[in-house]
Amino acid sequence: MTMEINVKDEMVMKLLHYFITEKNYNPVVLHGAQDEIWLENMDNEYKIVRIVSNYIHNNEQLDFDLFKTKRIVNNIKKKTFNFNMNVLSIYVDLGDNVNLDSNKNNTITCVNINNEKDINKYEVFKNYFTDIKNKLVFNEDGMELFMKITSDIAKKNQEESEKAESIFKPKTPYITYILIAINVLVFLYGVLFDKTALLINLFSTHGPSIVHGDIYRIFTGAFVHIELFHILFNMYALYIIGSQVESFYGKIKYLFIYFFSIIISSLLSIMFNGNIPSIGASGAIFGLFGAMLYFGYNYRVYLGNTIIRQMLPIIIINLLIGFASTGIDNFAHIGGLVGGILSSMVVGLKYRENVNLRINGIVISIMVLGFLIYVNFFVAV
Repeated sequence: MTMEINVKDEMVMKLLHYFITEKNYNPVVLHGAQDEIWLENMDNEYKIVRIVSNYIHNNEQLDFDLFKTKRIVNNIKKKTFNFNMNVLSIYVDLGDNVNLDSNKNNTITCVNINNEKDINKYEVFKNYFTDIKNKLVFNEDGMELFMKITSDIAKKNQEESEKAESIFKPKTPYITYILIAINVLVFLYGVLFDKTALLINLFSTHGPSIVHGDIYRIFTGAFVHIELFHILFNMYALYIIGSQVESFYGKIKYLFIYFFSIIISSLLSIMFNGNIPSIGASGAIFGLFGAMLYFGYNYRVYLGNTIIRQMLPIIIINLLIGFASTGIDNFAHIGGLVGGILSSMVVGLKYRENVNLRINGIVISIMVLGFLIYVNFFVAV
């Protein structure tokens, strides 16, 4: 006994297969949405693809469908912090009297696809999904087609699950432990041997000393602490945030982010603070905050807006406290945050490689670094 699949369901299956297995779209779970499938890929020009199997019999029903779509898209924008979101709405059961050209929404592109030949009618496929026509052709039909599509999608989902597990599986943060140990040992040396003043004099981030040859101070100031509360607070933050960044990015990328954040933090600090010595790991820690923001934004399909909603208030509150208080090097914090975001762009993310974004990160990082070096070493001298 052979299984018959109607033309509409077959087209839906083929479209699902294409967007999930070929274009890396993921299903979106929506409560109350019937006879339509939502897919998302935040790296594509069309971040949302809708496949609508519900029969749209007139223009009024189309208008209501688009109104409902716009509301859902607005909610997705808020949750993903993505405010430029193009939507491709594919209808597979459209009445003869429905006019898709009446759609006035520039961010929602509507197409009517009943068979593979309809692909040729629309520029969106020629410009953004150039291989779709060939990918919708299968040798199988009926039950064999159903089994192949189901198997391919299941295999793709399994691959994505394994990738997610490799990213989010907890790992021992050895580099974070080493960084904490160095900070603690330096602090204990200063306290136990009464060398705190010496550490500040020799290793603090001090503008005039750096400009006149003590380049090492750009890095060493980030490992000096003089108060118990200061080092406890910073090391706790380093353990919590650093462990996550090391796990998500890997050890080599983590080290690059950490030390690049220190460089930008120190250079911005001496640019604005002049002769005031600066110490502490907070600039580097703000860099790790920046790395987490970048990670959370790019992995928001898995995490939603959890990381961004948790991190942003902490960053803003700390910056406000820094501006309202004396003795806090807020420019070091800002520099670290900028350095963390830029260095994250440079090193990239596993399974989220974007060559253009990495090139932009490298170019902007060089420009920022060059500007800070020029101002501090050539203008301010």
